[in-house]
Amino acid sequence: MEKLTIKTIGPWMPHGEQIYIVGDCPALGTWDPQKALPMTPTQGIIWHIDLDTRKLPDHFEYKFLRKELDGSFTWENCFNRTDPYDVSETTFPGQHPRYAGTAIPVFALRSRTSAGIGDFADIKLMVDWAAATGQAVLQLLPVNDTTSTKTWTDSYPYGGISIMALHPIYLNLKDIGPLHDTKEQAAFEAEAAELNAMPQLDYERVFQLKERYTRAIFAQKGTRTMAGKAFRAFLTANRDWLMPYTAFCVLRDHFGTADFSKWKRLKKYSKIGVSRLYTEATAEMDYYIFVQYHLDRQLREAHEYARSKGIALKGDIPIGITPHSVEAWAEPEYFNMGEQAGAPPDAFATDGQNWGFPTYNWERMAQDGYAWWKRRFAKMAEYFDAYRIDHVLGFFRIWEIPVPFKSGLMGHFSPALPYSADDLRWRGFPFDENRHAKPYVSDDYREVLFVEDPVQKGMWHPRISAQYTRSYNDLQQWEKDAFNQIYDEFFYVRNTEFWREQALRKLPELIGATNMLTCAEDLGMIPSCVPEVLEDLHVLTLEVQRMPKDPKQIIGNPAEYPYMSVCTTGSHDTSTLRGWWGENHDGEDCPVEACEWIVAGHLYSPAMLTILPLQDWFSIEPSLRVADVAGERINVPANPKHYWRWRMHVTLEDMLANNSFNQKVADMIERSGRKE
Repeated sequence: MEKLTIKTIGPWMPHGEQIYIVGDCPALGTWDPQKALPMTPTQGIIWHIDLDTRKLPDHFEYKFLRKELDGSFTWENCFNRTDPYDVSETTFPGQHPRYAGTAIPVFALRSRTSAGIGDFADIKLMVDWAAATGQAVLQLLPVNDTTSTKTWTDSYPYGGISIMALHPIYLNLKDIGPLHDTKEQAAFEAEAAELNAMPQLDYERVFQLKERYTRAIFAQKGTRTMAGKAFRAFLTANRDWLMPYTAFCVLRDHFGTADFSKWKRLKKYSKIGVSRLYTEATAEMDYYIFVQYHLDRQLREAHEYARSKGIALKGDIPIGITPHSVEAWAEPEYFNMGEQAGAPPDAFATDGQNWGFPTYNWERMAQDGYAWWKRRFAKMAEYFDAYRIDHVLGFFRIWEIPVPFKSGLMGHFSPALPYSADDLRWRGFPFDENRHAKPYVSDDYREVLFVEDPVQKGMWHPRISAQYTRSYNDLQQWEKDAFNQIYDEFFYVRNTEFWREQALRKLPELIGATNMLTCAEDLGMIPSCVPEVLEDLHVLTLEVQRMPKDPKQIIGNPAEYPYMSVCTTGSHDTSTLRGWWGENHDGEDCPVEACEWIVAGHLYSPAMLTILPLQDWFSIEPSLRVADVAGERINVPANPKHYWRWRMHVTLEDMLANNSFNQKVADMIERSGRKE
């Protein structure tokens, strides 16, 4: 069969609604909506259908229909379409629907039955609140396992040891059943209640409690559970990643470290070695599979519940993996283990950021059609309807820091087009390697003006923020002028088309691999090609008022945001709305009225999604405003050892019962035209 693929860009629609195609020939239903053909979504907003050209006339006309939840059809507002290769946007009445949502990490949820941390069952109560207030989206932080040290440093949600495994700390204990020993059960419940009453997360005690409980439950009912049909189906579907993951966990526990280079066995991954380990440590590896089975079941149930309430769950895909992770151990060929990913200096961190993650070997990934990424996206799609690509700039280029260095200032963009020494001299700069690419003051490499490309030896990158060094200050003025011209050309002009090509090799294939709505975190030092690529691929951008993308603006104007965007007052990396106000008003607390005005401005934005941190929803209600404004902040990016421990100060049950607050939120959402 010769295939004709017809595509269209539709609005993001609630679960259950669908786009159909109908036309003037029998193959397309002869304009009868009841005979229209359903189309398939990709990225949540692009719809396609494959037609058999043998059944189509040479010339035909067609239109798209939107099938509503009640089964009725809405015709698009346009002339009949005649070009089957036209991938233009549909024009249904009420086009460009806009939605509201809330961003909150799972760990921050607090219910009366949770055990010192939010868990997957708590998502259902959060869904109830979102539905009651007319919202459509709940945005979460990454939920993958980060268990590296079993200490509070594992609270960093972007430090996953697996891109597939879910975090054991998010397991709801009550859901997997009570212990037969009533005294032991009572002791667990008492400790859980004590931890749940704490104002912040005590990560280590909560983790220890849940590990003790799950081990006790596994000893009690593990064999029976594993013999069940549901468990066997889970194991069959996930065996490829479960075996390396569980082996990694067992070896981590045995040798007391996730740094596999320090293991005395299997420091180099071997499939045969993992199979042998399973024969020796069957019960221990089965325990970790048992835990993942229940985590998978609970998150799926939460997702299905959210869909039943018309709420989309939005996940988060971290840009990197940790150097001491299952993937780094089992699939090292996909990574540059001698390099570290990070970010150049910005308003959050003037010294830049070093995340410590290995960078990607994109050449190797391209050889198998980016299968690694597609597996990762497909797993996410089992739990989420939309997702945030953390640091989407990494698909254009990443800030790469050689392993010996700690400072983000010593990084360079990779891939990029560095200069040869002759290139620099031709541009008027008298490049001398000893003077300009080696420490100028003592042994401080941060004083260099150029850093050498680690692959292309003898090729040079201007060092970021070099103008603040003594080495630069001691240049003659004409040398400074020549350096500045090279600097501006390199960072803002030279690599633009090159980076566009890099992104277009990867992103279309990856975001088309699932039906999730794709949203990008596109903040920071943004090349001019990024907005164009995201627009062409119909990826939603991120708009944060305090971080305007227009360099002429100090504060962004939500009324000017594009439709294809996510509009927010802040993120997990920023202070809250009240905190931001205090930073700019000598510590003064933001009045309730001002918070309402700012929130309303975001709700009335043209953006498709306005997703606000829960703390900023709280800011509009006097009864829910806490005295410790700084305590509501989730993360401080400049601190690589930050403890991620914030929890909402009221229970979800009490929040659901707060009628005045809920009505205020619902009214603001409805008046802004965002009611789901």
